[in-house]
Order: sequence, then C-alpha cells, then structure tokens
Amino acid sequence: MAVFGNQSSRTIFPQRVIVGVGDMAVANNPYVTLSTYALGSCVGVVGYDPETKAGGMLHIMLPRAAVAPDKAKKQPYVFADTGVDGFLRALESLGVELDKVKFVLAGGANVIADQGAFRIGERNVDAVKKEFEKQGLPICAEYLGGLSNRTLHLNMGKGVLSVKMPDDLVEVELI
Repeated sequence: MAVFGNQSSRTIFPQRVIVGVGDMAVANNPYVTLSTYALGSCVGVVGYDPETKAGGMLHIMLPRAAVAPDKAKKQPYVFADTGVDGFLRALESLGVELDKVKFVLAGGANVIADQGAFRIGERNVDAVKKEFEKQGLPICAEYLGGLSNRTLHLNMGKGVLSVKMPDDLVEVELI
C-alpha cells in the first residue's frame, strides 16, 4: 500500500506510481499518475473524488481471503473481500466521502478461453461487485470480461482514467 499526499516544495515533478498485483495506492497529489499493468483475470478498482481530486487504485488477484487466511493477513489487497474494504478505508483517510467517489472496474478477463470451473476472472468480478453492494456504493463504469488484458492509468490532476486494451484505448473523465 502506498499513500501519496500533496507536495509542498516549490519544484514539483510528475510522478508515476505503479500499483502491483495484490496492492493498492491512494493519492491526493495532482502530479501523481497511478498505473497498473496487464489486468488479465485480476480486477482493477479505481476510485476518484472529483471534489477533492483524491483517489486510488486497487489490483485484486483472487476473490476470497478464506483460501489463504495467513496470506490475507500479510497481503489483504490480494483478495476482493479484504482488499476492497482496506481500499475504501484508505480513500477515507484522505478525507474523501465515499458517496462522492466515482468507481470504475476493469479486468476480470478469461485470458484462457476455456477455463471451465476455474473462470477466475468472472469469480473476481462477482466478488468485487458483492463488496460494493455490501457498502451500498455504485460503480459508474465497467470494462470487464472478454479475453483481453487491460492496463489502467489514473491522472490525479485531470481526473482522467485511461483504460488500454490491445486494440482500444478508452479515456474516462471522472470529473
């Protein structure tokens, strides 16, 4: 987990923060871009508050912490059920009111066309959506499923999320 606050120095340089698999970052610094790469069956959760220009990104790998409780204690952001809750609390730590946040989901692909019972991408999507339902929070946009991976870039200052797919690029204005 990483938290990036407002910068107070006179010289400010843009900074890219990479959100790895099973991790998350939140920021309220307009010079930060949060990025996560190659979401296949994993699900990326993006939240952005246009009022405070604060937000974050979460990279979920698995649906339920019950499959590895010890790992969940050390790395809660790997799992949808523990990761979403921690992500929402981190956003609140920046002074964000969750009911004002615009949430976007991406990923959850079936990168291997015939996964049979495993279908981890679909299971990840279902688990993340259930966590949002529990919290009563709406999702404003989804880029889910299919067979292709996705890469996300959230520009904190502009409030724009770029969703890159092998054959497409979508720019989502969250302001």
